[in-house]
This record gives sequence, C-alpha cells and structure tokens, in this order.
Amino acid sequence: MSKVAKRIVRIFLFFIVSVVLFWLVFRDQDWQEMGNVLKKEVHYGWIWAAVVLGLASHVARSLRWVLLAGSMGYRISFWNSFMGVMTGYLSNIALPRMGEFTRCAIVSKYEKVPFANLLGTVVTERIIDLLLMLLMTLLALVTQFKQIVLFLGRNGEIGEKVSGFLHSGWVWVVSGALLLSGYAGWKLLRKSAFYERIRGFASGLKAGLLSVRDVRQKGRFIFYSLFIWGMFYLSFYVCFFCFEFTSHLGPLAGLAVFVISSYGMIAPVQGGIGAWHFMVIAGLAIYLPAADYREMSGIFAILTHAVMTLSYIVVGGICFLALPLYNARRHRKRREAGNAECCS
Repeated sequence: MSKVAKRIVRIFLFFIVSVVLFWLVFRDQDWQEMGNVLKKEVHYGWIWAAVVLGLASHVARSLRWVLLAGSMGYRISFWNSFMGVMTGYLSNIALPRMGEFTRCAIVSKYEKVPFANLLGTVVTERIIDLLLMLLMTLLALVTQFKQIVLFLGRNGEIGEKVSGFLHSGWVWVVSGALLLSGYAGWKLLRKSAFYERIRGFASGLKAGLLSVRDVRQKGRFIFYSLFIWGMFYLSFYVCFFCFEFTSHLGPLAGLAVFVISSYGMIAPVQGGIGAWHFMVIAGLAIYLPAADYREMSGIFAILTHAVMTLSYIVVGGICFLALPLYNARRHRKRREAGNAECCS
C-alpha cells in the first residue's frame, strides 16, 4: 500500500471514530428543537467576541514561536509563523496531531530552518502548554471542589468506571506490550543503517527542545504563554452568554467546564469531534440539572465547537492560500534589495 493510500485510510478511520463518538453523544438529540433554539434563542454577538479572543490566542502562539526559533539563531517572520500555526490547525481537522508537523514543514520550507529543530520547539511548546493546563486543572479543582464532589456523589457510576478501567488487567498488559515493543524496536534500529540519520534528526530535535533555555526575552515568553491560555479560556467562557441557561454561570464555573473540555481535545479524533462535545456536556452537568438541560448542553457544545472549527477552516484556508503569495513577494523584495545594493 502506498503512503498516500495509507494516509487516506488513516484519515478515514479517524473520521469513522469521530462520527461514532458524535452519534453516541447526540443520538437522543432533538434536531428540530436545536434548529429552533439556534434561530431564536442565541445571542450571536458573543460568538464574534469568542472568535476575536481565539485569534488573539493564535497571534500570541505565533509570537512565542518566533522567540523560540530566535533562541536557536533563526529569524522567522511573524506572518510565516502565524500562517503556519493556522494552517496547522486546519490540518488537525483532517488528521489528529498533523498540525504540528504541517506548521514545521511550512516554516522549514519558507524560512530555511531545519525541520527537526522546529519540531523540537513545538514539543517544547506542548510541554509548556501541558504544564499550564495542569495548573488550570489544579485551580479548577481547588475552587470548584465542592461542586465536583457533589456531582460525583450524584453520579457514582462515573467514578466506578474510571476506577475499574485503572485496575483492569488489560491496561497493564497493553502498557507492558507497548514498552517491550518499543525496546525491541530501539534495539533493531540501532543495528540499521538508518540509525545515523535518526541521530542527526534527534540532535536537531534536542536543540529545539532546549531552545527555551536560551530565550532572551523570558518575560515576554512567559507573558505569551499565559496569554495564550487566558484567551483560550475567555473565548470559551464568553460563549456562556450566548444562551440564557448558561449566562448565570460565573467565571470559575466556566474555568471548570473549560478544563474538562480541554481533555476532550486530547482524544485522537479530528478536531475533538464527539469527545470534546461529551466533555462539555459532562462539565455543564456539574452545574445544571442533567435531566432539564441535557439537550441545551448539547446545543451549546455543537455551537461552540462549530464556531471554533469554522474559524480554523476560514482563517487556516486563507493562510494556506496566502503563504506562497506572501513568500514570493518577500523573496522578490529581497532580490530587488540585493540588486540595488550591488548597483550602488
């Protein structure tokens, strides 16, 4: 099977998983009622605020990436960084986690930066993002502990399922098998001719990973990192004001639901489809009577996810088309400047 065929099969399989998850979450949804709610009961002005706040987060991510690349001695333009980031988000809709590789490939092509180094900076970003996400999780647990305990008390089967999963023998068998397979694969790889190429790639990856140590403007780097997640949170929270049934929930309740929903994006499905919706509905159930607001929670999840996904498609699509035009013009200006300097 060719690489293209394998990629198509992979995308198709992930898509099937997404569809199944979505169906499981919304199989009892009244779609006619949803249409009526979306037409008459949504304050769409807040949607635009969510889009602007989301874009502000992506701008900060692009600026932070410029700092990381600069710490390795590579100057990349803000626009290539931003368009790479947005094209990456667009790629994630087609294939989970594809965006990280896509944006590195784009910037590597147009800025002549080694791909491995850029991938290392993205891994560093992900580690920092994970730490901030865990910090927000801790904040949500501390401030909303009472509500979460009450919710788990009302829904004891959730704790039982999680406990059963963690104590399942299959978890340990699969984990052990993965570790043994990884060790055996590493042993075989070290004996192959491909090993030297892997070592070179790993060297560049390591340089990217350690790039955070050499960031000159550390204060700005920290500010960008906090700003990214602050805007992520606000872009989600302002959507509460789109609906009457969530408009009374405070910022700490919004933080708890945001944190819970963020874990839905970790699932290996396109754009978190199904998994993200499930987590949002579960988060809202902590604060709203599930029997009364189950359908409305589903509508909230569908609308907010649709807005987020549509913004990635529109902005990411524009960036994908603009990238070669921007860089062709940039290259032409450099060539003209070089010719003028030679003539003088």
